[in-house]
Amino acid sequence: MLSYVRRVVSIIRAASNYNFFMVFPSSPTFLAGDSSGDEGSASVGDDSARSQLDERLSQRFIALDPAGYFLIKVDADAGELVAEHYGNAIDDKGLATDPETGEVLSCRGALPRSPLAIYRGRTAKELGIALCEGPEPHPLSCLDHALYLGRELQKAETCLRLGLFYVQD
Repeated sequence: MLSYVRRVVSIIRAASNYNFFMVFPSSPTFLAGDSSGDEGSASVGDDSARSQLDERLSQRFIALDPAGYFLIKVDADAGELVAEHYGNAIDDKGLATDPETGEVLSCRGALPRSPLAIYRGRTAKELGIALCEGPEPHPLSCLDHALYLGRELQKAETCLRLGLFYVQD
């Protein structure tokens, strides 16, 4: 099993071109970033438990970002990640609404809207820097939204590099 983990780490490192390390909770073992760890005792944990945890965390209440939301896409022809920024208002129930009509925004079957801005980058890091460190005002106002975008941009970059289809979570 450890050889499988090493292969996955190698693939991720090759795809993302980043240095990182992984720590397994059952025994602190460092892979890909620290050669001092005892790699022989690593445990990958229970994938089912991880999936259940992720599903539970995905069901928590999330306060929407009043600065708006993003649709992330992969432009394979241009070799770029694309983040379309859309504005929204938030009603007294915490739902995103169209700032012009006041209607609640739907994730499915909604009429097309025009983005406030379109950001493009060759990597998740480049696009993330443009979103969070570029000229103010930034299109993000909540830390949890920035973390979510970082995760999604990494997934999109991996799909771009590996030629896979990307679907935003």
